[in-house]
Amino acid sequence: MGDVSSLDARRSAASVTDAQRSAITERERRVILATQSGLPVESRPYHRVADALGMEANALMELLGGMLARRAIRRIAAVPNHYALGYRANGMSVWDVADDRLPACGRSVGALPFVSHCYHRPRHPPAWPYNLFAMVHGRDRDEVQGKVERIAALIGPAARGYDVLYSKRILKKTGLRLT
Repeated sequence: MGDVSSLDARRSAASVTDAQRSAITERERRVILATQSGLPVESRPYHRVADALGMEANALMELLGGMLARRAIRRIAAVPNHYALGYRANGMSVWDVADDRLPACGRSVGALPFVSHCYHRPRHPPAWPYNLFAMVHGRDRDEVQGKVERIAALIGPAARGYDVLYSKRILKKTGLRLT
């Protein structure tokens, strides 16, 4: 479970209307445009962006925090280029986890250092029984399979089954872009 501040942010975000969430100011639009392709890779990226926008770094971080709290933006995250780092195999492990065990299993799996992202998705029976997804990267498929086996051992009998879906090609991942 997250800390108190993240719980408070979730509560306040839940009380925000869709209209409030989607309405952005001109200043917020400028921040989105300046950051939507990524932050500069350096020790103080917010300072660089703030300088370019003619604002203080603390003001920029406060503005972004407010946008996150009201869910005008969903997240700020690092997205490493796994291929450039030598990780050529990517496996999305999909798990059929008992619903009552899903929150605990998701937290445990998501905390593993080799899982880049982990999330709950709805099942679509009978063809798709899986409800927990965990992305694993490795230098080859054997390495990915070894990591998936570690997940299986961690989840134990809460997992009624699983599969691994391997990437066949690289797709460029981008979110919505403002123009």
